[in-house]
Amino acid sequence: MKKIACLFFVLFSFFIQAQEQINPVSIKIESKKVSDTEYDLVFHATIEDTWHMYSITQSGDGPQPTRIEFTPSSDYELIGKLKESKPIEEMDKVFDMQVAFFNKKATFTQRIKVKTQKSFSLSGKYEYQACTDVKCIFPPPKKFSIEIVIASEKKTEVESPKQENQTPTVLPDTQQVEKQAVVSQPRATVQAAPQPASKSAEEQTPWWLVFLKGIGFGLAALITPCVFPMIPMNVSFFLKRNKTRGGAIKEALLFMLSIIFIYTALGLIITAAFGETALNSIASSAVFNLIFFGLLLIFGISFLGAFEIVLPTSWLNKVDAQSDRGGFLGIFFMALALAIVSFSCTGIFLGNLITGVKNSFIEPFFGFAGFGLGFSIPFGLFAIVPSWLQSMPKSGGWLNTVKVTLGLLELALALKFASNADLVYQTNILTREVFLTLWIVLFAFTGIYLMGWFKLSHDSDTPYTSIPRLFFAILAFSFSVYMIPGLWGAPLKLLSGVIPPSTYAEWNRRPEAGVSVPATSASGLAQKMVDGPEGLRVFDNDYESAMQYAKEVHKPLMIDFTGHACANCRKMEDNVWTNPEVKAILSNDLVIVSLFVDDRKKLPQEQQKEVQWGSDKVLLETEGMKWGYFQLSKYNISSQPYYVIIDENETLLSENGIGYDTGKDIPVFKNWLTHAIANYKQKHL
Repeated sequence: MKKIACLFFVLFSFFIQAQEQINPVSIKIESKKVSDTEYDLVFHATIEDTWHMYSITQSGDGPQPTRIEFTPSSDYELIGKLKESKPIEEMDKVFDMQVAFFNKKATFTQRIKVKTQKSFSLSGKYEYQACTDVKCIFPPPKKFSIEIVIASEKKTEVESPKQENQTPTVLPDTQQVEKQAVVSQPRATVQAAPQPASKSAEEQTPWWLVFLKGIGFGLAALITPCVFPMIPMNVSFFLKRNKTRGGAIKEALLFMLSIIFIYTALGLIITAAFGETALNSIASSAVFNLIFFGLLLIFGISFLGAFEIVLPTSWLNKVDAQSDRGGFLGIFFMALALAIVSFSCTGIFLGNLITGVKNSFIEPFFGFAGFGLGFSIPFGLFAIVPSWLQSMPKSGGWLNTVKVTLGLLELALALKFASNADLVYQTNILTREVFLTLWIVLFAFTGIYLMGWFKLSHDSDTPYTSIPRLFFAILAFSFSVYMIPGLWGAPLKLLSGVIPPSTYAEWNRRPEAGVSVPATSASGLAQKMVDGPEGLRVFDNDYESAMQYAKEVHKPLMIDFTGHACANCRKMEDNVWTNPEVKAILSNDLVIVSLFVDDRKKLPQEQQKEVQWGSDKVLLETEGMKWGYFQLSKYNISSQPYYVIIDENETLLSENGIGYDTGKDIPVFKNWLTHAIANYKQKHL
């Protein structure tokens, strides 16, 4: 029957095509660059109303699937299989089978890997069947050809506006930057660069990961002295006041939902309090880092037993009075009372959760919702299976051990936020050596405490060391020993982006450190270079000198848009720049200038100026603001790290700049460097 139906449609379709020219599907092809060597070929099909075409996965005796074939060539290779947008799947009465088809629009994508350095034409053919409810067409295979333009062949010319009595290589003052934002920005904007954004790659956290993190914090908060004993008390309350087990389970589940609602609402309140974008400033704002340093320091000292952090007693009394009500409201106020009573223990986890979220809505919402879920799980679980209560460990001195251990870890985390602020202000207080010394001592003391070699006033006697305490002590001691070589210059790559960089170390402040450079130059500009990451000699916030020096030594200039408190910048320097081949290129073939967008050094009064930054008027007051505006207006991106390579005319030597997302791949970063250097030599040498 199916074959007869197909034959009928074929004959009928030929008759239709003989009577009229029908072309219900139009296909447009485009190429999208994915990386330096990969492109996506995208086929956009637009389908007229009442018509549909079929999926590439269609099989059996039914309609003909869409097919796209590519002519083999040594210039490229296919990566994976052809992909398509999601089709509609329905039972077709004519073909008497399940069919997959598209209405109105369809997209087919094939990824390719380029194997040549020259542009080339990619060809092939496609064919499809298109049908309505009463007719089908079978257009003959149609050939296609598309030009794949390789970035290395493009000459991206960006002419900087010249002013009288000025050379084009000198970094413009704020007025000149504004002119470049209008004149040269469209030509300097690169296709492969990400769109302007206020968040760097390290801030783009999937919602589900934030949610899981919140659940983890919620579960961890359960094993604290002011929460753990409350679990059997609350569950027993529900079991005793209900005559049926079903009623107890219902109330326990309502109790869970109330806890989740309370903490989710708290996340939304934090969002409203901070505003739409303020949370994004945590990673680089010295003020925010200092606030959280103080917050976590107070929580840490509290966990060590110096004092208790409690919310006002009047709040608890009012809430507790409402919990005597019956029904859902009574249960809700019981949950609210638990949240208030346990704040002295949960506050430390909520504080850490706040410092870890950056997005103005998604992350606080899912983070605190996850916390509420993790925190509430035992109350519902033990009500459903009350026999499990018997297997719970009894409250005792081990809870205080957990609390003190968390307090020591909280002090270590507080130092991280203090270090961020210190890096931004460049006060040289928490240098790499000082920071590591404090962490070594804190983690060593954590191990010593877990072994029971010293006790605090609230600790009970421990006649022996349990297996869990022993393993955690071993972990703390091992981590402490791992950090010790860092005092003498070991890279400590596991802590890249967490501890201060090697350039912020006392041992690294030696004139002779770093890769050797010419001792003198015609203008003495080489003397202005400082020791940069991995011993490289760089210009620090001195674009004008760097450009002039690059002209003198006939090398391209790599601009390193970075930040003192930029974790991903340190990861790039510690893990990519240390590669021997990459480091050789950076030290021998390029001049490097590092521009710190979070530098707080005040600009001279005559250089301060109000500029249009996005939708706001902003006064450029600091070095960091100057470089941040320069990066955004010139290269249309505001995340760090971000690298561009230019020649003496400020012309990009590569199709695109490169950031952390692709730059962390060492072969990609190396190819990007060598490609730009080859372009420079071709044009200028």
